[in-house]
This record gives sequence, C-alpha cells and structure tokens, in this order.
Amino acid sequence: MFRFAHPEYLYALALVPVAILLFIAMTFAKRRAIKKFSEPALYKKLTAGVSISKPVFKLILFLLGYSLIAAGLANPQIGTKLEEVKREGVDIIIALDVSNSMKAEDIRPNRLERSKQAISRLIDQLENDRIGIIVFAGTAYVQLPITTDFAAAKLFLTSIDSDIIPTQGTAIGSAINLALESFVGKDNKHKALVIITDGENHEDDAIDAAHKANEEGVIIHTIGMGTPEGGPIPVYKNGIQIDFMKDHDGTVVVTKLDQLTLEKIAAEGKGRFVRASNSDDGLSTILGEITKMDKKSFGTKMFTEYEDRFQYFIGAGLLFLLIEFLVSNRKNKWMEKLDLFGVKKTKN
Repeated sequence: MFRFAHPEYLYALALVPVAILLFIAMTFAKRRAIKKFSEPALYKKLTAGVSISKPVFKLILFLLGYSLIAAGLANPQIGTKLEEVKREGVDIIIALDVSNSMKAEDIRPNRLERSKQAISRLIDQLENDRIGIIVFAGTAYVQLPITTDFAAAKLFLTSIDSDIIPTQGTAIGSAINLALESFVGKDNKHKALVIITDGENHEDDAIDAAHKANEEGVIIHTIGMGTPEGGPIPVYKNGIQIDFMKDHDGTVVVTKLDQLTLEKIAAEGKGRFVRASNSDDGLSTILGEITKMDKKSFGTKMFTEYEDRFQYFIGAGLLFLLIEFLVSNRKNKWMEKLDLFGVKKTKN
C-alpha cells in the first residue's frame, strides 16, 4: 500500500507547467530582442562559447529536483503491516443519475457535476462506513462495489460522465434492484441507498422497487437534483456548447425536477427526500440521517503501520538541483571534439 502522508504538498507540482511556459516565453522574447538589437553575425561571434541546448537541460534538471522535493515533502509511505481491523459502520450505496437531463444547468455548474462534488464531500466525512457507487440512465451499472477504500471511491467518481452509459433514459427502479443485489451480507439492517437524480423516471416502476427494497431492510433516501422550473439541456461538441437539445418538432427540451416521484420513492423506502439547490446539495441532511442508523461490525484488512520514504525523494531532488547548479551554460569543448554525429567543420 502506497500513500502520501501530506498530499497537500503535491499542489506545488502545479508550478511545473507554469515554469515550462515561462521558459518558452522568455526564450522567444530573447530571440526577438536579439533580432531587433543586434546583427546575427556579430551575435554569433560573441556567443560562440554559449550552448543552445544546456539551458533546456538545466531546466529539466531543476524541474526534476523541484518535483522530487515536493513529493518528498508530501512524505510517501509504504504499508508494512497488514491486519484485519474490526469496524462499525453502515453500508452506503450512492445511485447517481448520469442521463442527459443531468447536464441541465439550473443547478450550477450543472446537475451532474454538482452531484459529483457533493458525493466527494460525503466521502470525506465517512469514517468506518463502506461505500459503493451505481450509475444509471436507461440501464444501471455498478461503478464501484462496496468498499472501505475511500481514495478509490473518489478516483472512480472522477471518471463518471453522462456518456459512460450509451442507453439513455432514467431507470431508477433498475438502480434500486441493482443496489439490492450489491449490498454485502444477508442481514436486514445497516444498509442505506442514496439516489441522486432529477426524478424524470421513464423506464420502470421505481416506487414498487423502493417498497421491495425496504422490505429487505434497505433505507432509501432521495436527493432531487434540479428545480421545478427546470432548464434546457446543453449540447456540446469538443467541449464547446453548440446548441440545446431539441425534440422531433425542433422545440428546445426543458427538463424539470419530478419532486413528487422522488418523495414517493423516499416514503416507500422509509427515508428522506431533500431537494438540492445552488446553496445546499442536501447530502449533509442525508448524512445526518445515516449517522442515526444502527451500526454493524465487520472486519476489513488494513495497513496499520507505514514506513516513511521521504528521504529518498528529497535526497534525489537535492542531487538533481546540485547537478543543475554545477552545469554551466557554456559549450563543452571535449564534446565538440568528439563529433558524435560526424559533422565535418569547414574552414572559412
């Protein structure tokens, strides 16, 4: 198991592409200034001993050293002792609607992105619980099986988009049935399903599915992602919005929150319905309900001891910086004599 003890230091790596862009910009600015204020022949004579490639080499050395030191400050660690640890928590499955209607921007930045942000914050607040993720549109798929690996959950979350399911629609009932199959264990407690959708169910009887799931001990909460007034669905091409989705008559489609359906699903699932807004995504309310649930005990294998590896990264980083400092910008006479490429010099 590999992890960073202080991952916030990795944000320093964002300066690497900035440094590369600045170097390129300064190089072009320097060339323009040379052309403007000096004669090419004279400049070539005056800089005969200056290497063209070494500044690039020095930049690479510097960035390698800088990156390794930044990684070292984040303190890479390797797990050395794997033990089975007893935990008490709740099994939570998030069922996320990824249909095209979730691209509507009545909830900013859009319904789907706001849902993903909310789920990410929820994961950050979990401790001893287990989480799974289901995505659904016209059909439902398990994106992440039940796990205690919250880092993996956040990683899988980033890959979710509206194009991962080719079959369009909103099959909430299928998502509920799949969640019922995905929960671990045969006990009829400690299971919560959180459905995040705009509620426009077109495929199946979600209310009946919620009733059957609750009979199996699953508490179902729903979060309505959208507004009753609704909004159009943007159509993008190569990341640029080109139009809004239209029906067969050429009329712009307006997708609205179906609050009544979501309230009925939550009622059948003995859970709560919360309508999200631009100021409140509703998950904090649902998490409050989940924390009130009885906890179950389960064993999970975890690394309980880690060894630091920061010294190797910082040592290597300092070595690269030292080499960068010792390398001059002048040409290497020995390398010139070596003539690796067989270029014959002609006398003027």
